[in-house]
Amino acid sequence: MKQSSADRGNFASRLGIVLATAGSAVGLGNVWRFPFTAGQNGGAAFILIYVGCILLLGIPGMVSEFIIGRHSQTNAARAYGRISGRRLWKAVGYLGIVTSTIILGFYAVVAGWILQFLVASVSGQLSGDADAVADYFRTFSTHPWKPCLWAVAFILITHFVVARGVQNGIERVSKLLMPLLFVLLIIIVVASCSLPGAMAGVEFLLKPDFSKVSNTVLLDALGQAFFSLSLGTACLCTYASYFSKDTHLLRSAGEIALLDTLIAVLAGLMIFPAAFSVGVQPDSGPSLIFITLPNVFQQAFSSMPVLGYVVGVLFYALLLFAALTSTISMHEIGTAFFIEELHQPRERAAWVLTLVCSVLAVLCSLSYGAVDGIALFGRPLIDFCDYLTAQIMLPVGAFLTSIFAGWFVDRRLLHDEFTNQGTVATGFFRAYRFAVRYIVPLCILLIFLHQFGVI
Repeated sequence: MKQSSADRGNFASRLGIVLATAGSAVGLGNVWRFPFTAGQNGGAAFILIYVGCILLLGIPGMVSEFIIGRHSQTNAARAYGRISGRRLWKAVGYLGIVTSTIILGFYAVVAGWILQFLVASVSGQLSGDADAVADYFRTFSTHPWKPCLWAVAFILITHFVVARGVQNGIERVSKLLMPLLFVLLIIIVVASCSLPGAMAGVEFLLKPDFSKVSNTVLLDALGQAFFSLSLGTACLCTYASYFSKDTHLLRSAGEIALLDTLIAVLAGLMIFPAAFSVGVQPDSGPSLIFITLPNVFQQAFSSMPVLGYVVGVLFYALLLFAALTSTISMHEIGTAFFIEELHQPRERAAWVLTLVCSVLAVLCSLSYGAVDGIALFGRPLIDFCDYLTAQIMLPVGAFLTSIFAGWFVDRRLLHDEFTNQGTVATGFFRAYRFAVRYIVPLCILLIFLHQFGVI
């Protein structure tokens, strides 16, 4: 029996929709992947290409998931089957749920590291040179139980937000965290850009260098656009099931993409000016935020130690907020599934997902170095989960979603949802449908092949 919108809960405002859904997209990748990729691949030239990829791939992909979620008004697994009338398509929804659960499991490990580093920043334990910070990170991350404790703690924080419901939990917390994240970014950007020699870092990020543009850069921009907007995780589909019928889907997708891109660019303006001011060339990945940047901030603000301390604490608070907005959305995907498939109240359903992800998080944490042998196909479990979801499950899920929306969903249904039953302008519908039928699947196929070095 189909639940009513009132039974399931809805977002109460358009602002809540945009901030919650943007929060699901804004995550650690905005900090440790986008700035480095942009800086190494032409700066502003890469950003311009990235924006083009958002228009070609990101927004049509988001709108497709929005349509599926809002029309079905149910969890991701049921949504595809309800629209198509075929059980086979439910597999796409199940794939998204499993993908998000696995991601939450290993993502919580990294989020737990952030919690530890926030505490260490507040207590002043990160003072010292780069080798000392690296040693601190290595000692902590391979500890047999401390990272496990922090990872589970982070999942519990996420749990208590989701357990409070759509409006009282997810929407309310998103309305608090997203503005705070933006304010913290601005504060650190201003401090970073005020350092001597900082403009070289700004130029590195924002000066277009079209000589660096190549086929590889184009594919990197395409991949960044894909991963940055959480396509293929079932998050957008799940959140859209809480949208009201008068939500303007195309405009909401554009606003979410704009916020996500703005925060990614600001992250670059936070990192590169400070790094260039002390002559450090930042890398990407966990080493950037757990080893390189603590040392960069210490060196850059060595003449103003109080400001350096404040910036360091604010930086890890910012990362904490970015991680939490993402984990909330991933948790909600599985919680919504258990509510409707197991017919359980929200709090009990949330506990089911929390326990599953906590077990996975502990195993992933232990596999990072504390315990040998927790591995699959020659990779530590945490690396295998990352590889499996990023390189296989996400692209496959997003590809099948685009095929489903473009070729199997009735054109009238697409048109009615896209235009809110004809109440909003239809000028972009033909472009959207063409994109979701041809451009989006082709783009995802190119990303998939590029990841494996085929092209």
